[in-house]
Amino acid sequence: MELFDAIRRRRTTNGAFLPDPVAPEHQRLLMELAGRAPSQLNSQPWRFVLVEDRDTIEQIGRISGESMTEAMSRGTFFERYKPYFRFSREEMERRRDGMLFDRLPAPLRPFTSQAFTRRGQKLMNALRVPQTLGEENRRLVAGSPLLLGVMLDRSEYRPGELSSFYSLFSMGAAVENIWLATLELGMGIQFVSFPMEVPGRWELIVDLLKVPADLELMAVYRLGYVPDDQRRPSIDWSSHQRKRASQYVFRETCETPQQGWDDSAAPGGS
Repeated sequence: MELFDAIRRRRTTNGAFLPDPVAPEHQRLLMELAGRAPSQLNSQPWRFVLVEDRDTIEQIGRISGESMTEAMSRGTFFERYKPYFRFSREEMERRRDGMLFDRLPAPLRPFTSQAFTRRGQKLMNALRVPQTLGEENRRLVAGSPLLLGVMLDRSEYRPGELSSFYSLFSMGAAVENIWLATLELGMGIQFVSFPMEVPGRWELIVDLLKVPADLELMAVYRLGYVPDDQRRPSIDWSSHQRKRASQYVFRETCETPQQGWDDSAAPGGS
């Protein structure tokens, strides 16, 4: 696969993976490519833990699902991220960022415009939407053949210091290497984020993975092989638009948006 094509095709996998274990040679390759990422002064601050143990994966799935249900039930998730949610294709086309909720159960569709109101929250709770989402999230995570914990060396990751910025930048590059490589291997990847949304839940995962005090657990991803017929969850969103070049590129100074490149913009994914 050409690199440019891989970058353009990169996606987040929202659906389920095949149950097949991730081949050891593929796991080794992903870790090798992660280690090829750039880092300040060749510090290589990243550390990774690969998790295949079914009990551990199921426990993390339970924590993730419960976290999603709680965050959705209390409305904290929608309140925190409402600037990024779109409920019409027209808005998505105009903004060209965020997440378009284009797949909702029929009872919810008439009320999408009220999603961020108290009435909308009560309706979602009455219809047990948070529970539906949480259970679906639990199944997705628990059914993953492989989880990947991404950590940073605390001697490099020191918030408030330049070394912290450098280590975060390097970690992002390492994860992007992994993300792009999954395309070549017929795999998908998704960030397991909801345990971060609820106080105390992330620490449960830190304990499960026995992360030592000198490392900071920064993220957990689920990985696996993608089926040919990828089925979308019952409540799902898409993010196929990308900003036009004139919306994020400037020429010479930040007062002059780049002109003439917008027609070449290609669709992307989250």
